[in-house]
Formats: sequence, C-alpha cells, structure tokens
Amino acid sequence: MSSVRPGTALAAGVAGSALLTGLIWLLGQRLHGITLLPDQGASWYYWKLPEPTVWTRLSAWAGYAAHQVAFWWMIHYARTRVRRHTTGLHPINVVALAVNAGFVALHTLQTHLFYDGLAQDVSIYSSQGSVVLLLVVVLLMENRRRGLFLGRPAPLGREIVDFARRYHGYLFSWAAVYTFWYHPAEATSGHLIGFFYMFLLLLQGSLFLTRAHTARWWTLTLELTVVVHGTLVAVMTSGPDGMWPMFLFGFLGVFVITQMHGLGLSRAVRWLLAAGYAGALMIVYALRGDLLGGPGEAIRIPAIEYVLVGVLAVLLWAGLRVARLMRGPRT
Repeated sequence: MSSVRPGTALAAGVAGSALLTGLIWLLGQRLHGITLLPDQGASWYYWKLPEPTVWTRLSAWAGYAAHQVAFWWMIHYARTRVRRHTTGLHPINVVALAVNAGFVALHTLQTHLFYDGLAQDVSIYSSQGSVVLLLVVVLLMENRRRGLFLGRPAPLGREIVDFARRYHGYLFSWAAVYTFWYHPAEATSGHLIGFFYMFLLLLQGSLFLTRAHTARWWTLTLELTVVVHGTLVAVMTSGPDGMWPMFLFGFLGVFVITQMHGLGLSRAVRWLLAAGYAGALMIVYALRGDLLGGPGEAIRIPAIEYVLVGVLAVLLWAGLRVARLMRGPRT
C-alpha cells in the first residue's frame, strides 16, 4: 500500500465519508415515527428516547467502548510497532479505515434497532466540549510552526508541546468516536453535517504515520470545517436572526489571528484576508442594526480558545512535573 499517493488516499477517504453520510440520510427516513419528548431548552438534547431501557443504553455504550478501544489499540500499535512515516499507507492504516467504517455501519444499525446514543446519560456540553478541546490542542501543537498570535509563538515549553504531539492521537480519536456515538444516526441537516465532520476526523485519525496526515492544507480544512458546521447549525436552530455571526466570525477570527500564518502566505495576502474579514464582520452587524455592540460577540470564541490553550498548557506542565517527581531522580 506504500504506493498510494497522499492525495489519492484523502480524496477516496472524503468520498467514503460522503457516502457514509448519504447512507445515514437514506436510512434515516425510517426514524420519523420515533416519539420524543418536547424540547426543553439549550441544555436539553432532543433526540433521545423518553423511556430508555437497559438494552438501549447497553447497545450504545458497548458499541462506543468497542470502537474506542479498537481505535486506541491501532494508534498504540502504530506508535510502538510501525513508528515510521510513509508517503502511502501502512497496512495498519487500511485496517483502521476498515474498522472505523465498520463501526459507523454498526452505530447506524444500533440506532435503527435501539435508537439511543450516549446522549441519554451524558450532557450535551460534553459532546461540544470534546470538539472544542480538540481544536485547542491543535493550537497548542502548532504553536512553534505558525505561532499563536499573528505568527508569533506563545511562550509554551517544548516539553509541553512535544507531549501533546506525541499523544494527541488518543485524545483526538476519543473526541471523534465519543461525539459520533453521542448522537443517534438521525438524518436531520444538523446531524448530517456533524456526522460528515466526524467522518473526516476519523479519516484523519486513520491516516496516522502518513504524509496525508500532516498535509498542511488538509489539516487546515479540518480546523475550518467547524466554521461551516457551527454556522449552519446555528442558522438551523435559531434562524437568520440568531447567533450564527458569533460562530462564523468567531472561528474565522481564529483563522485570521493564528491559522493563516502557517500557510506560507505573503504578508500582502494575509493583510488582504484580514481586511476582508473585518469588512465582512462590519457589514453583517451593520445590516443587523448592531454595529456598536454586535462585533463584541465575535471575540468570545477566540477568547475562549486562547484562554483554554493557556489552561491546558498549565495542566500539562503540572502533570509532567508530578510525573517527573514520582519517577524520582535519574541515576
């Protein structure tokens, strides 16, 4: 499989992700007869059974656990037994792609037999938070290459960044697998957009130790897909007068402040992108009649992400220090 080109692997993987999303959409029409409780607000997850059973819970948690353990084992195998990067695919990459596709099919079947996902037992914020944590860890990992603020690196210790780079696969696979099994395989527009995004993350996780895994424009695409997902879901749930600009300009603000500085773009192009961002932000809030106060909400998401980078760095530093103390002095 080493002869497979990175672009070919990614193109085939994206096409496969689209096909799996289409399968969920096609089969999802059978779920329209499921009776659900009325919506009870922002912290309420609507798509769960009013009266869960032991079997509905067990089917979701057992499927999730098996998927998670299998993915973690494949990552561990690649780290400890393969270890070298290649232009094409390792055999373990093919196994990972097949295993993840199999568990997608299993969860789809589980939804149609038992319906409930993990949402029956855990908060909606845990699902959202797992993806936010993933994005924050990427900011920390890429600090040396592209900086954190306008191309300038934050003062994060090398040991912290190296630890995140070494073990991020376990966290990222958890975020994708957990979020996937959190939701039943419903066919609403919001679910389908989210599933497609999760499938892209599972694809990325399956391509460990390949050039495709570290392709700069591909990894940026994964970071920016949250812009599309967050904005469209906000429009679908709260309408055109809702808070979608906060998600659109919040996540694009992270792009302007941090992400675009790792692409090798000229200073002129970066200034042009920043000006286009600022102009679009002003136009949208002017049309909404909130030019003075509205743009302030676009700061929330970047502020949260950058604060979390700092908090995560401190936690990792403390954890590494405790681990070093527990190991004792080297002899």
